[in-house]
Amino acid sequence: MSIFSEKLKETRKQQKILQKDLASLMNLPLRTYQSYEYGEAEPNLDGLINLSKYLNCSTDYLLGLSDDPTRH
Repeated sequence: MSIFSEKLKETRKQQKILQKDLASLMNLPLRTYQSYEYGEAEPNLDGLINLSKYLNCSTDYLLGLSDDPTRH
């Protein structure tokens, strides 16, 4: 599992958001979103930005470049 997939899953669970709900918000098939959490795939740049918006955290946090989830 990658740092990204771990942070994504951890952040989603902390906010009590279901995988299917986040996938729906992003207009993605559930399986595509699950592949992000399982470390099988990564979103493109637009997808990463959208994930950070929906989860209200920084892209740096999701990528493991910062321990601070706060968006700046």
